[in-house]
Amino acid sequence: MKFFILTDLEGVAGTDSFTQTRTSDASMKESSMRQLTREVNACAEGIRAVYPDAAVDAWDGHGNGGLLPEELIGVTYIGRKQPKPYYHLDGYTAMLFVGQHAMAGTIDAPLNHTYSSLGIMYYRLNDVFIGEFGARALVAGMQGVPTIFLAGDDKAALEAKMFVPEIETVATKAGNGVERADHLDPAESCERIREGTIRAVRRIGDIPPFTALRPPYRFEARHFAPFGQDWMAKRPDLTFIDERTYSIETEDLNELPF
Repeated sequence: MKFFILTDLEGVAGTDSFTQTRTSDASMKESSMRQLTREVNACAEGIRAVYPDAAVDAWDGHGNGGLLPEELIGVTYIGRKQPKPYYHLDGYTAMLFVGQHAMAGTIDAPLNHTYSSLGIMYYRLNDVFIGEFGARALVAGMQGVPTIFLAGDDKAALEAKMFVPEIETVATKAGNGVERADHLDPAESCERIREGTIRAVRRIGDIPPFTALRPPYRFEARHFAPFGQDWMAKRPDLTFIDERTYSIETEDLNELPF
């Protein structure tokens, strides 16, 4: 069996400031990266507690890097240079999220954003507000791969259950603001992730792939800053609703910025 772990940095225990995630300075985010790596290792331990011979791959889904590949244990590292590997899940049994945050605009969700914390106000798909979890779970689901587990803040866990009610989740912290949260102890977070992953893997047959949003796709994105005229002129594939908002209509998920 083969499992795909999709990671991000904002959802790990102990991280609640953008100064820990937006920077490319490794010294500023080292503790967050180390905790994410520990949490991924815990997730892999949970998978192998059920299937000892399972192959486990982990993609570094944080924009400026979130994992320490040299500290992964029994996990194949997929770096940022391989874009959107979750579009190519042939042969995988299931997808799992570790370190996930909630979508942009979620009340009291620590470090909430949708793809770009500085640029994007919201994404909507078929009139449903959607963040990174929903979009990527849908991409996996349309390939027949279920998303069975999420570890992240409590609001990300609620978001996951909104899209996939059967999913197993672990809340690594309870958010009470954009940059405020009450955290689990890092070791306890890892132990809960291990235990939650075991529950999820044992329940694979009970967790269906997420396919609720079907083609044709009507996608809308709104940004914080106005688009430049030169950029707009180079994107004839987009329909501009106003200077900050565009839409796409398509049958193909690959044409959307997920």
